[in-house]
Amino acid sequence: MSDLAAQVLRRLTPFAPPEVLVGTALPDDAGVYRVADDLAIIFTVDFFTPVVDDPFEYGAISVANSLSDVWAMGGEPFAALNVCAFPAANSELPLSVLGDILEGGSRKAAEAKVAILGGHTVDDPEPKYGLAVIGRVQPDNFTRKGGARPGDKLVLTKPIGSGILTTALKQGKVTRPALDEAVRVMSTLNRDAATAMMEVGAHAATDVTGFGLLGHLLEMLQASAAGARLSLSAIPFLDRAHELAAAGAVPGGTKKNLLAAGPDTVFAEGVSDTDRLLVADAQTSGGLLIAVAADRADRLVRRLQELGTPAAAVIGEITEDPGIRIEP
Repeated sequence: MSDLAAQVLRRLTPFAPPEVLVGTALPDDAGVYRVADDLAIIFTVDFFTPVVDDPFEYGAISVANSLSDVWAMGGEPFAALNVCAFPAANSELPLSVLGDILEGGSRKAAEAKVAILGGHTVDDPEPKYGLAVIGRVQPDNFTRKGGARPGDKLVLTKPIGSGILTTALKQGKVTRPALDEAVRVMSTLNRDAATAMMEVGAHAATDVTGFGLLGHLLEMLQASAAGARLSLSAIPFLDRAHELAAAGAVPGGTKKNLLAAGPDTVFAEGVSDTDRLLVADAQTSGGLLIAVAADRADRLVRRLQELGTPAAAVIGEITEDPGIRIEP
């Protein structure tokens, strides 16, 4: 949650009956509402502008991203509504493009076994697409951003760098084939990562998206009243991410993320300016960042590897000292 959003939410008068297990009081990945002693509903919504040129791939990535908030909380998404903005029929974009976006989203939702029940579209000069998602979870068995404990290991399930790669494409610094790995990673569902996380009993989790690894980790740490130490050499990055970041293919959001995380982050000697940008890179449909007890970390990594997640890397640990320290 950005500082601006937090300022707005503080002005609201929420209605929060006892059934609201997770609402707006603290930043989390989704809302949770108990409907029975053994059932809670998870609600989330997410949509964004195109990150790739292919409308089908854009639709698939958007749906994978929208569903991730439910998996980050250990839930099971099962139904959704399309949320779409698209220019009117007399624009330069034909309606077939909208059809391709929705088809890409529909195929990805079917892969996730999520039923799209309808949706809403508005006239907008810039396309936007995503989902409003409903998931289910047991009221006493879901993960939150808070709950990480000193000594926990931090595990990441997708490589970092999608913001760098997609910006490089927009700047003409790479051709489309160079983006294939990033598209595959962004399109990969976080379902298997969530399955592994719940099997081992993780203490806390979140998905890494627009605020980058640093921003989302800081939210976890603030909610847990803890700190973290990361090893840069252990963090998985997409191919060519370092090269392209050094060449200036850096999203504006990535630079803002690094600036925002600066007061709470210490970079050890040997961490370059490019490395600093990479750990703050604004991700699209990134992986899960999981805090798990040290004696369960190896089991989690093995299970992630068995399930074939894009990454299964122990990148650091939770500490008592506040803030983040990043070492080479």
